[in-house]
Amino acid sequence: MLSQRKTSNERPPRSGAQRMLALDAARGLAVIGMIAVNTGPRGDNELLELIYRVPYGRASLLFVLLGGIGISLMTRRTREQHAPLPWISLLWRCALLLLGGLALQELAHDVSVILQIYALLILFSIPLLRASSRILLLTAGSSALIGPLIWLAVQAQTDGGFDRDPVSASDPLWGIFTGIVLTGPYPLIVWAAPFVLGIWLGRLDLTKSRISTRLIIWGAVAAIGARVASSLLVATFAEPTSHLAWQRLFSSVAHSQMPLWLIGGTGSAVFVLGACLKIRTWSHPLASPLVHLGQLALTAYVGHLLILAFVVRPGPETLLQGIIASGSTVLALMAFTWLWRQRFSRGPLEVLLRAPKLSRGPR
Repeated sequence: MLSQRKTSNERPPRSGAQRMLALDAARGLAVIGMIAVNTGPRGDNELLELIYRVPYGRASLLFVLLGGIGISLMTRRTREQHAPLPWISLLWRCALLLLGGLALQELAHDVSVILQIYALLILFSIPLLRASSRILLLTAGSSALIGPLIWLAVQAQTDGGFDRDPVSASDPLWGIFTGIVLTGPYPLIVWAAPFVLGIWLGRLDLTKSRISTRLIIWGAVAAIGARVASSLLVATFAEPTSHLAWQRLFSSVAHSQMPLWLIGGTGSAVFVLGACLKIRTWSHPLASPLVHLGQLALTAYVGHLLILAFVVRPGPETLLQGIIASGSTVLALMAFTWLWRQRFSRGPLEVLLRAPKLSRGPR
C-alpha cells in the first residue's frame, strides 16, 4: 500500500523523480494512442478519421521505445556498478509477457497483441545491456535498415505467402517463433530498432534540459524528413506495384515495416518523449490520471483488450462511435488506475512482473 504523504504542494519533486513522471506520462500517451487505433473504425479516408488515427503506427513505436528505456533503467547497476545481470527478473518478465500475450491473442478483440514481441525484445536485448553505446546505435541502425531488407527477402522467397497474422497460444512452437521474429505484425528484426534505441536513450541524463531539447529537434527532423523523403522517392520512382516490389522500400505507410516509416515513426516517438521531459508539472493533481495510466500501462493495455473483446466488438462502425468507445475506455481506465494508485504502489498486473523470491528450505 502507499504510505507516502502528498507533498506536491510543499516542494517540487527531485529531477530524477520528475524524469520518471515524464516517462510515465509518455507511456500513458502511448496507451491512449493504441486504444484509439485498436478501437477503430478502420478503412475510411475521411479527413477527421485521418486526424483521429494520427497515433496509428506511432503509438506502438513510442510504447516499444519506452520499453527499451525501462529495461535500460532497470539494469543500470549492471552497467555502472558492474553488478550481475538480474537474470531471473528479466527471464521471468519475458516468459510472463510471452505467455500472457499468446493467451490474450485468442480473444475476439481484433487486435494484434504487442506483448509477444515485447517479451522477445527483452530476451534479445540481454547480450546488449553491457554493450557500448556505439554497439547499441549500430544495432538499432542495422535493424532499421537491414531488417526491412530481410523482411522483403522472406516475402520474396515465399512469394508473399505469409499473411502477417499475429501468433497465439494455439499456434505450433515453430510458427510462434517465426511469427514473432519474421512474419508477424511486429517482426523482431525490424522492431528491435526502437527498443534498442530506447536502451541507448536510457543511458542519457534525461533530467537535463539540453537533452530533451535535442530529442525534440532530432525527433521532429526524423519524423518530417522521413515523410518528405518518402514523398520525393515515390514521386520519382512511382508507387510500388506489389508487396514484393523494390519500390516498397520508399514507403512511409504505417506498419509497412519499411525504413522510412520506422525512422519517421520512431522520430515522432522521440519527439513526444522530449516534449514530456520538457514539462515540469507532471506532479500536478490534474496530470495524475495520465501519469497513473502510464504507471499501470500493462494493466491498462490488457484492460482495453478485454473491453474491446467483451464490450465494443463487433463495432464501432462510424467515427463518432469510435470516438465515444475509445474515449469511454480511456476514461474508465484512467479512473481505475487513479483509484488503484491511491491505495497501492503497483498495479494488479505490474505486481506479477516481479519475479517471485525463491526461499531456501531447511537444510
